[in-house]
Amino acid sequence: MYFEAESKGKKYKIDVTELRFNWKISIQEENKEWIHYDISKNDFKEAEQYISFLFKGSSYLIDVIGKDTDYTVFSRNSFRTIKIYNDEMILHESLKKGGSFGGDADLRAGMPGKVIEIFVKEGDVVKANKPLLIMEAMKMENEMRASRDVKIKEIKIKQGDSVESGAVLIKFE
Repeated sequence: MYFEAESKGKKYKIDVTELRFNWKISIQEENKEWIHYDISKNDFKEAEQYISFLFKGSSYLIDVIGKDTDYTVFSRNSFRTIKIYNDEMILHESLKKGGSFGGDADLRAGMPGKVIEIFVKEGDVVKANKPLLIMEAMKMENEMRASRDVKIKEIKIKQGDSVESGAVLIKFE
């Protein structure tokens, strides 16, 4: 399971893989190297709404409450507020930003996906919040809209194209 998190202004990428006898947990703070950990399933227990595990000789009891992207985590006698984004939430957050995701000069893909339909052509003037294109990602069709009034300078994709995360889709004047 891959997700991203944000706490106290710091951003993290987290990958958790369940194996037969242990959990492999990899964490990367923004602009730093990945750090990898193993937690034995013998040292991990679930009870009601919390988990307990041993890590590097210390015992941890963790309780998590929240919904959507906002969570409160209780651990080691303190509360922490954390934003957590799974793949679907990462996609929705990037799509909610529309053209501003790539900056004011272009529209970029928030995740890998396939271009289903393009509603504009080069030279078009598009009002804020009007649809630019539909992209399929994670088996869902998502309408990407202009975040402000824009003039289409260049369309870098065509219907049916598969694109990677961060790819420039449309450039604005």
